Amino acid sequence: MTGGYITQQIVNGLILGSMYALVAIGFTMIYGIIRLINFAHGDVVMIGAFVTLGLLQILGWPFWLVSLCVLAAGAFVGLCIERTAFRPMRGAPQVTGFITSLAVSIMIQNLGIVFVSAQPRNFTFPGFLQQLLRVGPVSFRAVDLVIMATALVLMAALILLVRKTRLGVGMRATAENLDVARLMGININRTIMATFAVGGALAAVAGLMWGGKFGQIDPLLGFVPGLKSFVAAVIGGVGSIPGAICGGYILGLAEVLFVGLLPPIYSAFRDAFVFGTLILILLVLPNGLLGKRMEDRA
Repeated sequence: MTGGYITQQIVNGLILGSMYALVAIGFTMIYGIIRLINFAHGDVVMIGAFVTLGLLQILGWPFWLVSLCVLAAGAFVGLCIERTAFRPMRGAPQVTGFITSLAVSIMIQNLGIVFVSAQPRNFTFPGFLQQLLRVGPVSFRAVDLVIMATALVLMAALILLVRKTRLGVGMRATAENLDVARLMGININRTIMATFAVGGALAAVAGLMWGGKFGQIDPLLGFVPGLKSFVAAVIGGVGSIPGAICGGYILGLAEVLFVGLLPPIYSAFRDAFVFGTLILILLVLPNGLLGKRMEDRA
């Protein structure tokens, strides 16, 4: 096992971690504000992938325009989920929200099967994104570089949004204490809708990346990446955006290195490794790497 091979696996882990991080951010933002896990969030990844397939390969739109439309589609789906499923349940026991999000997830998956069939679809990016690049012993496609660069740009933009804008102040205040934020004049409904829209947009872009990276999509595409991204959010500390980013990259690296450095016979256990890692980290750090203890809000 050479140093070049290990470096290649690290690069692969960073690419996978970039996609996990984008989805994990949505989980952690939504939980930070309404204290509920949106299990339908992973299915927005699938929607983003199919929107990309339709616009790019069927309609032939240019890649930059498709990317903007995918962002908009993800934001719209996030808004719809919040308005139709979560807002009516606000104030209900947490278990009600969990069951509702699971119901929405199953409904989206089945609607996908009804409208596009369960048959996997081949997914190809434009030729210029398929070019093979080589840096020393490491080889990767142009799409891999685009995935990492886009993820970093979007995450940096999100951090600026949260820290430097009025909307971001509203998000942080609402996450700290929803009732006090309402008394301070913050529009809670608008803030929560914006949070779902931002999370949905990032998840849809992750779907675009997922299809381009692995070359095949289906209506159940978002289930496993969604669960693993939730694991990444928990590892980093649910409610912490930097924690979700760190958790995504840690999980991506750990999963790829587990498959790449151990004998091939163990590759079938990669999912068990992911959830085993979650259990071990929570035994040591119950609030995750960067998470803080969440107290009930007044």
